[in-house]
Amino acid sequence: MILVFGGTTEGRRAAEALDEAGTTYYYSTRGEGQRLQLAHGIQLTGGMDPDAMAACCREHGIRLIVDAAHPFASQLHGNILALCRATGLPVVRYERIYPPRDESLTWCADYAEAMRLMADRGVGRLLALTGVNTIARLKPYWQQHDCWFRILDRQTSHDAARQAGFPEERLAYYETDDTATLLRTLNPDAILTKESGESGGFSEKVAAAKAAGAEVFVVMRPEYDFKYVVDGPYGLRREVERLLPDFYPLHSGLTTGTCATAAAVAQAIRLYRQEEPQQVGVVLPDGETIPVAVGYGEGYAYAVKQSGDDPDVTDGLEVRVSLEPTADGTLTFAGGQGVGIITLPGFDYPPGSPAINKVPRQMIASNLSRVLPGGGLSVRVTVSIPGGEDVARRTFNPRLGIEGGISVIGVSGIVKPFSEEAFIDSIRKCMTIAKASGAARVVINSGAKSERYLKARYRELPPQAFVEYGNYVGETLRMASDMGFRQVTLGLMLGKAVKLAAGHLDTHSRRSVMDKAFVAQLLSEAGCPADISTLTLARELWQMIPQERIGRFVATVIAHCARYCRPLLPGGELTILLIDDSGNIYTGDNIYTGENNNKL
Repeated sequence: MILVFGGTTEGRRAAEALDEAGTTYYYSTRGEGQRLQLAHGIQLTGGMDPDAMAACCREHGIRLIVDAAHPFASQLHGNILALCRATGLPVVRYERIYPPRDESLTWCADYAEAMRLMADRGVGRLLALTGVNTIARLKPYWQQHDCWFRILDRQTSHDAARQAGFPEERLAYYETDDTATLLRTLNPDAILTKESGESGGFSEKVAAAKAAGAEVFVVMRPEYDFKYVVDGPYGLRREVERLLPDFYPLHSGLTTGTCATAAAVAQAIRLYRQEEPQQVGVVLPDGETIPVAVGYGEGYAYAVKQSGDDPDVTDGLEVRVSLEPTADGTLTFAGGQGVGIITLPGFDYPPGSPAINKVPRQMIASNLSRVLPGGGLSVRVTVSIPGGEDVARRTFNPRLGIEGGISVIGVSGIVKPFSEEAFIDSIRKCMTIAKASGAARVVINSGAKSERYLKARYRELPPQAFVEYGNYVGETLRMASDMGFRQVTLGLMLGKAVKLAAGHLDTHSRRSVMDKAFVAQLLSEAGCPADISTLTLARELWQMIPQERIGRFVATVIAHCARYCRPLLPGGELTILLIDDSGNIYTGDNIYTGENNNKL
């Protein structure tokens, strides 16, 4: 069981990440105003002293603590660390993302130093953005100077300000007064803020103050001795998977793009700092940083592709990167062994380019800018994936027009172990390529077997016009509509057809099974009732139905499928074909043909 200390933006994000597991956890906040709608979490409200915290962990069988509380909640962080040292419980600190410290700002170790430095600089008018709980701590300053505090407009905050004796007319509110407006209205000499990170609006506050010509004094965040620190949901998930392996039923992995980025960073550190770290931090597209293990070879660094529990044929491959300085001041990419070459239009880059997608290129560029001397990007990045050419034959790449290897891909940087997400992304890419091919018709099918039969029927279409939907009939038809396809053929084997006919647009066995009662209804409607008590697979129906009634049965099944599918393609023409195991293709008009049947 996991206990989260939240009440912050990071707490909410931690809860969202843990909810994905479908497993119960506890979420603790100090006040009722910080409650969340939790899918699988149990809310605990009220502050805990060390004894209450220990009792809570014993009562609920806590095995891992996630500290996502405010960075300035020093007492709480100290109590959590003390508890974990005493009990041996692991704790993961969910930290905020902080921008680099700007040397043009005045950084203060604490509020006492801030008051001293502001007095020395002659700050007579101050806008404090440090929160209601700092009013009492800054009392020596506001008693001697003109000060305004911006606070949350809620009763507890008003009560705290009143208790400290602060004049109500000098309060401003987050809900109604943005920083830029307050600065224009109050014209302070300076603002005082905390190093609150990006989620605390730190950068926006600083930018507004600079634009208004006000000095910026910043109270630095406290430093804590946490062993495990993350700054985003993906990093949290991976730490939980490692420390509490049974919490998530399926484990996440890394994209080839993240592996290539890690290898690029490692090789840059090796070349320019003469160091070989065993792991490097990779900044993901959402801004968080995760650690990635790396290794080194002759002239390159590498990271091993991890797929987690997502079924991925690239699992275990080495993603290698070599770097070569260039003289023209540009960052260029090249594909080495095992990285495919784009041969058709429809991708982010033209034919002839290495199959390194846009987001991985952006990740590599952004991360290299952090480690290359002066942030310069005058370098040629060559990505190689030994074994990629063999693996590519088991991917979508050949039909997409990517030859000679696999693609370096990834949008988030992390592979969540929901194979449907990766599969749907692949379907979308295939549909994009089909559109770019200029084919008048797209033929969507359930897999290699049905596609082979459909290609024999539509010999005039290019290979890119055939797209595998797997189980996601509804998703694929919606894509076809969104992309403006006017003619769509849907090929079905009988197992998926009887599920689709019952209204299941996702035919995966986790979401739908063959409904024997509904199958009996189909047979009755077709005028060929049969005893299906022993039926285990839908394809057995081909042998159970008399040959002269097959056409009627097919028409009934297709009519039911069309009822659910045609509304998804309102502006196009949908042709539904039913395929048997011998390759015979049936239409709703009872016309059929096949590789082993010359009837038409």
